[in-house]
Amino acid sequence: MNDLDDIDRALVNALQEDLPLTPRPFAPLASKLGLSEDALLIRVKSLRESGILTRFGPFFDAAAMGGAFCLCAMEVPAARFDEVCAKVNAFDEVAHNYERAHKLNMWFVLACETLDGIADTAAKIEAETGLKVNQFPKLQEFFIGFRVAA
Repeated sequence: MNDLDDIDRALVNALQEDLPLTPRPFAPLASKLGLSEDALLIRVKSLRESGILTRFGPFFDAAAMGGAFCLCAMEVPAARFDEVCAKVNAFDEVAHNYERAHKLNMWFVLACETLDGIADTAAKIEAETGLKVNQFPKLQEFFIGFRVAA
């Protein structure tokens, strides 16, 4: 993050907020940052390719759309972490994945069309990795508005 210039920092911060649902959602942001739309899109692409932005896209509330989601965690041997991470992330149902300094060191969210899809996908991940997927279904919703300042 130290390699970011002021415009990239402002861009990373702004991308964590809502973009308008318009045919050209980046145009107002580009104007606000004093860039052309093309220049802004080049910066977004560069931030993605460099790994500064690891994921960029809409957040869908699976439950609000009639689907299901579940927080999951696995205990992954350190020597296998990257291998298991790649296998887990290969599933379309995995929304995001985090490493934690804990016995359960890999945490991810499954988003599926049905509750049965959660169990089915967890079973497939277990079969693929040989490791148990612990499921922590949501009991209550909290909105924390998580943002990371660049």
